[in-house]
Amino acid sequence: MLLAAVAHAGAKNKTKSPKAAETSAEAWIETWGASQQIPEPQNALPVDDLRDATVRQIFHLSVGGTSLRVHLTNAFGFQALHFTSVHIARPVSLSSAAIDVATDKALTFSGEKDVTVPPGAEMVSDPIQFPVDALSSITVSYHLDDPPSRETSHPGSRATTYYVHGDQVSAADLPDAKHIEHWYQVTGIDVIDNAAGAGTVVALGDSITDGHAATTNGNDRWTDAFAANLQSSPATRDIAVSNRGTGGNHLLIDGLGPNALARFDRDVLAPAGVKWAIVFEGVNDLGGLSIRGDAPAEAHAAMVANIEAAYAQMIMRAHAHGIRIFGATITPYGGSGYYHPLPSNEADRQAINTWIRAAGHYDGVVDFDAVVRDPQHPDQLLPAFDCGDRLHPSPAGYKAMGQAVPLSLFAR
Repeated sequence: MLLAAVAHAGAKNKTKSPKAAETSAEAWIETWGASQQIPEPQNALPVDDLRDATVRQIFHLSVGGTSLRVHLTNAFGFQALHFTSVHIARPVSLSSAAIDVATDKALTFSGEKDVTVPPGAEMVSDPIQFPVDALSSITVSYHLDDPPSRETSHPGSRATTYYVHGDQVSAADLPDAKHIEHWYQVTGIDVIDNAAGAGTVVALGDSITDGHAATTNGNDRWTDAFAANLQSSPATRDIAVSNRGTGGNHLLIDGLGPNALARFDRDVLAPAGVKWAIVFEGVNDLGGLSIRGDAPAEAHAAMVANIEAAYAQMIMRAHAHGIRIFGATITPYGGSGYYHPLPSNEADRQAINTWIRAAGHYDGVVDFDAVVRDPQHPDQLLPAFDCGDRLHPSPAGYKAMGQAVPLSLFAR
């Protein structure tokens, strides 16, 4: 039996003044997003470093727009979190804390420059005029007077975060800042796009979607290559990509973060303008079954059935919200030194991929297995696409995957 539960509590924040009006013609879509979790101790920022602190982060957008808004999160905090100021600017470089000060602007929340986010909740900034191009990047800097009661984070950022004491959200650079390769307390960025056919594709996945082995500050995950490919066609240039991959994610049990079913509402249904979703999950469930030795045949059969049932749950929930949902085949991991897969694991992977490809389940298929497998050894990654661990693709593999997503799936 499949068991999945999700509980997210949120309280209402006091409104200090009327929120900036939005017309019904404004169509918001999420141009960047990241899944959230409680960071492991080694990935959390030291508490003392977040007392009277500025945190500066860079986010790579998929589509552009003339106005935007930023989502702050306190999803896993158990006390309210006060942001005293939040600013946006264009970065000078993707690998430094320097900003173009001429572009620096303060965000407001219900007309105020500070905001208190209740425990378990997120707050969205007021819309701000700030033109951004497709495939460009934006810097978000915020100041905290006190550290979060518990941090909300995306550990697999593959991007550098800078933090320093004092309110320095408008500083041209943070030369004395400490740095780390994780994101904190920001979960999404939206832009207005009123074009016909505009919308967001959410990629729901594990570390392969998150971009394990991608280049730090290089933005070369498969979702980045996919976003660039969407920009290559006038018919798809208004389609954004939100990467909701989480390292170590499972469909059926919690891993390093909430399981995929538990986070489906927050990561797929909640973001602005979602019209499509790609589900690329399952390898951690399959590999984990036999990580300490083979399991009985009955356990393998139950695992396959439960994964298929989890997919069916996602399909049903997506369709209830008018979202078209596509299944991505599970890529090979033969020879992986982490999972040490056996022939029984490969048989499970083939069974799952057969279900994904079968008509009557997903609205379409993204056949990543066919893209990256070695024709001579179909249970293994093509060597040119292997990062070296026999499980995660290399940047070259990610590029091939992103370019292989059929743009026809997103026809108007």
